[in-house]
Amino acid sequence: MTINLKVNGELKTCSEGRSLPDFLIQIGLNPRLIAVEYNGEILHRQYWDSTQLQEGDRLEIVTIVGGGVS
Repeated sequence: MTINLKVNGELKTCSEGRSLPDFLIQIGLNPRLIAVEYNGEILHRQYWDSTQLQEGDRLEIVTIVGGGVS
């Protein structure tokens, strides 16, 4: 079964019960380089593997960018 999610305000679909890291890879993101807000709360990495996406979930994803002084 396919479910609908909102990712950074855009509608996305995935299979029901997919884990968060699997979904992130599916949409072309490297899970090691992002931070995720899940349904309005920052989701700590220790919970990512046990988080299974459900219909109507809302994700805000921020890419971590390295930088420094040049």
